[in-house]
Amino acid sequence: MPSTDETTAPSAAEQPAPERAASSLSTQAARNLATTTKTVPQMQGISSRWLLRKLPWVNVSGGTYRVNRRLTVSVGRGRVAFEQNGADDVRIIPQTLRELPTLRGFPDDDLLTALAAAFRPREFRAGDVLAQEGAPVEEMYIIAHGRVQLIGTGHYGSPTVVGIVADGHTLGDQTHARSDARWEHTVKAATGGTVMVIARADFQRLLENSAALQAHFAAYLDNARKPQDNKGQASIEMSAGHHGEEQLPGAFVDYDLSPREYDLSLTQTVLRVHSRVADLYNEPMNQTEQQLRLTVEAIRERQEWELVNNREFGLLHNTDYDQRIPTHSGPPTPDDLDNLLSMRRSTKLFLAHPKAIAAFYRECNRRGIYPSAVEVDGHSVPAWRGVPIYPCGKIPISDVRTSSIIALRTGEDEQGVVGLHQVGLPDEFQPGLNVRFMGIDEKAIISYLVTAYYSTAILVPDAIGVLEDVEVSVPSQSAAG
Repeated sequence: MPSTDETTAPSAAEQPAPERAASSLSTQAARNLATTTKTVPQMQGISSRWLLRKLPWVNVSGGTYRVNRRLTVSVGRGRVAFEQNGADDVRIIPQTLRELPTLRGFPDDDLLTALAAAFRPREFRAGDVLAQEGAPVEEMYIIAHGRVQLIGTGHYGSPTVVGIVADGHTLGDQTHARSDARWEHTVKAATGGTVMVIARADFQRLLENSAALQAHFAAYLDNARKPQDNKGQASIEMSAGHHGEEQLPGAFVDYDLSPREYDLSLTQTVLRVHSRVADLYNEPMNQTEQQLRLTVEAIRERQEWELVNNREFGLLHNTDYDQRIPTHSGPPTPDDLDNLLSMRRSTKLFLAHPKAIAAFYRECNRRGIYPSAVEVDGHSVPAWRGVPIYPCGKIPISDVRTSSIIALRTGEDEQGVVGLHQVGLPDEFQPGLNVRFMGIDEKAIISYLVTAYYSTAILVPDAIGVLEDVEVSVPSQSAAG
């Protein structure tokens, strides 16, 4: 018997096979000597940029674009803003009361502060009636939060919803201009919320104690009495359907004496490339060209973001308040897009965040509707009523998962929305974008200044409309299903 500490020798079958000499070059060794097939540098942030592609671009040779319009007599209605310190402490920001037509341009901040303090918050629940059609207007309402319906009487006596208003809208402000004002519609809450209220008597008390406010109101009423058309423009007197030698009215077209001017904005960056890289590593692709290509892509992405979101000229912030409508129920429905279409002629396109497009399709599926698609530049694009809906990820989504859908009429000939740029720039690389050599520094770094010049202009207010407060989140019942 062998001792327990002795090692048993392996059998012949268990011995490892001897290593064989390689008869050909291994793939690992060959790969070190081979020229790999490479792609050009890829970039994840490149989007379709439909807005840049479909917006008609106007050459602004002087760097400034002036939009001349007919004189507008009526004052547009803006939206009042609020500050909130807890659920029961809602206050109007006094300066935003100038968004009311009757207070537009009023200079006295102290009086606006007193007026804002005179408003009192009032809670309402869904189904509450805030005002009844035909009743005297004794209070003015400013909606701080929530959505209310304006209900009128139809031709056959049945109630019809003629409009929906939401945060920041004002109701009943005509009471301060007319003592006999009556509610034209029943105001009924569609959701719960908060409304800021001031009684007519309280406003009259402030008016009687301020000579400046009285003078401002008198000027407003004089301007409101001037003849105007249904767009609020100074009317052109004319006669039609007459017989014989009728005395024809004289007329002229009055112009706005302070037309808006758009200066070209810009996006810039400095591209730096080491001279050693530019000299030695240009096979199989030029390093400088690839650096420049990706830099231009990033600049164009930022350009589209600015065209949508810039507070000075961006589409979302420059849409007339009368051209903004809320959704009826939250998610974007076919009825909402129909309302948006009906607000202008010749709508050329919709712009929506991809999640808003998905929310619209969910509503269509729920109703058993299948929207058609249209072919654009070889792409199948979703459409509604024949108007393409282009995805635009630059339209923001708020913290409460709401977004906006933009409708545009485009082109100078259509009095629509146009993009602005300047062509023929020094060292132009693309229309409206140039690349200028800045020199080589002591560290052998080559620098190029890359600049894009652009802006956008809305020729008339109804060229653009926005569907606001579009809910893009998936309903719980859909998620469960």
